[in-house]
Amino acid sequence: MLKDYLRLHFIVLLWGFTAILGKLISVPPVELVFWRTLLASAGLAGLLTLRRQSWRIPVGQALRLLGVGALVATHWITFFLAARLSSVSVCLAGMATLALWTSLLEPLLLWRRVRAYEVFLGLLTMVGLYLVSQAELGQLLGLGVAILSAGLSALFSVLNSRLVKQHPPLRLTLYEMLGACLSIALFFPVYSRYFTNGAGLQLAWHGYDWLWLLILAGVCTVYAFSSSVELMKRLSAFVINLTINLEPVYGIVMAVLLYWLHVPGFDREKLSGGFYLGTVVILFSVLIHPVLDQWMQRRRKPEPAEAVV
Repeated sequence: MLKDYLRLHFIVLLWGFTAILGKLISVPPVELVFWRTLLASAGLAGLLTLRRQSWRIPVGQALRLLGVGALVATHWITFFLAARLSSVSVCLAGMATLALWTSLLEPLLLWRRVRAYEVFLGLLTMVGLYLVSQAELGQLLGLGVAILSAGLSALFSVLNSRLVKQHPPLRLTLYEMLGACLSIALFFPVYSRYFTNGAGLQLAWHGYDWLWLLILAGVCTVYAFSSSVELMKRLSAFVINLTINLEPVYGIVMAVLLYWLHVPGFDREKLSGGFYLGTVVILFSVLIHPVLDQWMQRRRKPEPAEAVV
């Protein structure tokens, strides 16, 4: 069990490292996500082949998964864009609103009741966001894009909560990565003409981009996902979700560490005390959510009937 817990934290550490990789890679966000999804698709296809799992699904379901993949691509593009527009720490503070977005979208899309404690935690998150935005006025655009990215992430997570019941996770992810890659490829003509200021597509790798992209696609996407699925067989959903909520914490700590080590490109990680106060408020609301959810589920369980003598 200790090995499983350590492995889970290592996976979450890798996910927290993705924003830093996005800062290190010189390729623009749209092209970066194209390479990430293309390499991840190849890795997942190889993994399915090694495990001798079938790829075949009905056409209608395949189109649905490809469509969710386009949503994943939009989320990742806005995520890496937010890290470029602001700092890794501000980007991850915005991404920490994922639980707030999920609490708003789940009742709308899955037709479940609104939970009072989620509304309270959502308001608490808004207080944290106010403190962050007041502290870092110069990085508001990046923060806004990160919050939008968190909303897109919550949307495809809610959609996946249904789809994962119909398809094995690896096959589902392969189709979604293919959908993300294909949607960006179809968007390239419009993107290169209207969104690159005449520079065109910048698909070429420079310096250590090849290394960072392989780590991003192979380690942070294919390995991390397949390992997390394997751990779900032995660890409870509560433990996994609680640990995943530590992703922004790990990411911010790593970004600040890189600033103190004077790594080029991380000079904007020196932030005010108000930012960290707001981030603590947001992270508290995120970390306490699964605890309250577990407590409420136990309260809803009926008491065992007394034996009749």
